[in-house]
Amino acid sequence: MTSSRTRRTRIILIALLAVAVLVLGAVIAVLIPILTHQSAGGSGQELPDAYVSEVSATGADGRTRTLSAVETDGKAFDPASVRPGESLTVSGAGFDASIGIYVAVCAIPSDPTVKPGPCLGGIPEGAREGTADTDQLTSAWITDAWAWRAFATQGYNGAEQGSFTTKLTIPDPVMEGLDCTVTRCAITTRADHTALNDRVQDLFIPIAFAEG
Repeated sequence: MTSSRTRRTRIILIALLAVAVLVLGAVIAVLIPILTHQSAGGSGQELPDAYVSEVSATGADGRTRTLSAVETDGKAFDPASVRPGESLTVSGAGFDASIGIYVAVCAIPSDPTVKPGPCLGGIPEGAREGTADTDQLTSAWITDAWAWRAFATQGYNGAEQGSFTTKLTIPDPVMEGLDCTVTRCAITTRADHTALNDRVQDLFIPIAFAEG
């Protein structure tokens, strides 16, 4: 009896140890890319003098990235006069699909080596791929990383092309710590939390909120 109980206890302990090893391995697999990621440099974008709905730049990694926005109904987008609730279709190409990105309305930093932000809106709770109402997102998280895909709003359309298309709802211009009626803001792409200090994916379509 005692021998049988000891054997069961040993089996349980071995199973728990195996689970712990698997969990630890998964944690290490997630953390190592974050801790070892090296910045590829800047995106190479020079902010446009006029309001435009498409920008393009060749980054330090040699990739030419483009970012554009149109009204979701296909009408021309006026970045000089945006309004909260306005629905846009934001598209990009040439991005490095190995680096996830956030797409949001953010403050444009005066120093291009600094992460864009703060940003308006946010990813709503429960915004997981396949379950979120992607028509009402004020920001999007795009990644192909297996460890984070379930929590992102979507993946890249094509990894080789580094392309994506997402819907973005313009949020209210004011939130705690940011007023986009005073601070210059833009529809922005930036590397996600796995590569926070990498500026190579930063692109900006500057916008201004309509008065009244």
